[in-house]
Amino acid sequence: MTINMNPEIQLDTNYYKVIGIRNLSEHTFVLSLPKSRFKFEAGQHVSLSISGDYQSREYSIYSAEEDENLEVLVKEVDGGYFSPKLKHLKIGDMVEVHGPFGKFGLDQKNKESNKHVFIASGTGIAPFHSIIKSTPNLDYHLIHGVRTIEEGYEREEYDADRLTLCTSRDKRGDFHGRLTEYLKKTNFDKNTCFYLCGNSDMIFDSMEILSDKGFGRENITVEVYF
Repeated sequence: MTINMNPEIQLDTNYYKVIGIRNLSEHTFVLSLPKSRFKFEAGQHVSLSISGDYQSREYSIYSAEEDENLEVLVKEVDGGYFSPKLKHLKIGDMVEVHGPFGKFGLDQKNKESNKHVFIASGTGIAPFHSIIKSTPNLDYHLIHGVRTIEEGYEREEYDADRLTLCTSRDKRGDFHGRLTEYLKKTNFDKNTCFYLCGNSDMIFDSMEILSDKGFGRENITVEVYF
């Protein structure tokens, strides 16, 4: 075993010290790690494990490609095994990172010619945060479905006229109701690329709605969280 004397990375290049924990709500937070030589494409995910623990979980990368730190967005699952352990990490604790993995990301061949509509539920917004922050001047519309406005994580980071926050349990968002109801009521340009990330029910329902509007599977890229 070799020891790297870099204060940010120890033991092995897969091990990183926690350098920040940013709470976005009571149960949701951003875990920050030193990026070092870690390279990824916006939209990809990593596998995280805690030093000394046998389990791991996959999380979409939240940070932009050129950000100084590597960040993931985590929601603590009530009764879960792994996310509460991440929630209780402290600055200086070690986590193991494997990846990046996946091919979910921006449709590069249509990057300039098409409009890009990102549809997310809950923490499914993470890869879109990375994509948007990594791609200046992108013609995008972000549709985020949450229960309350407090779950519109760091919504101030997006162009106000490009974000539609759909809140199902309060009226303080841009649209009161589920994001699927918003999709039903909204017309989209034919040259639109759709990207869906979140729970499976939302994704299947959204794909059916988009199909009814004339958009085929070739127009849609999907990342299912659970």
